[in-house]
Amino acid sequence: MDYQHLSTLLWREQELLDLLLFKAEEKQYLIVTGKNRWLPRIAHEIEVVLEQLRTLEVERAAVAEVIAEQLGLPANPSLRVLAEHAGAPWDDLLVRHHEALLVLVSELRGLSDANRDLIANGLAAIDEALLSVRPDSVRTYSAAGRAQSGANRSVTLDGAL
Repeated sequence: MDYQHLSTLLWREQELLDLLLFKAEEKQYLIVTGKNRWLPRIAHEIEVVLEQLRTLEVERAAVAEVIAEQLGLPANPSLRVLAEHAGAPWDDLLVRHHEALLVLVSELRGLSDANRDLIANGLAAIDEALLSVRPDSVRTYSAAGRAQSGANRSVTLDGAL
């Protein structure tokens, strides 16, 4: 049984989740400080890490399938199920991996929700600011080049109809 390979993949998964957590915190910093020009870059970096996680997850699932088959377990076992059926010292190590992954995923969910709220609140503030701008307070120029308020403008459709 290849518990060592599975454990190595789980360590790598924890490292990637930790990196993803760092990237999410960077994103939060950029949002809070208004450094919006870097948001597309951090979004790309997050997508790269997510793609690495997806690739790793496929490999981890394949290794877990082999171990499950050797243990006589049903297909697609959870990490917890594998830990329950593994012998020492792998049972304890797999439980620790499982717990660490749960903590990281929980932290990521919380940070992701917080970032989503920050973005939503920022958009709501922009909408509110736009609604507070009154059309009659907008200054424009007449055909003669004189400044006029939006309320004094007249639109002619000479030949437009």
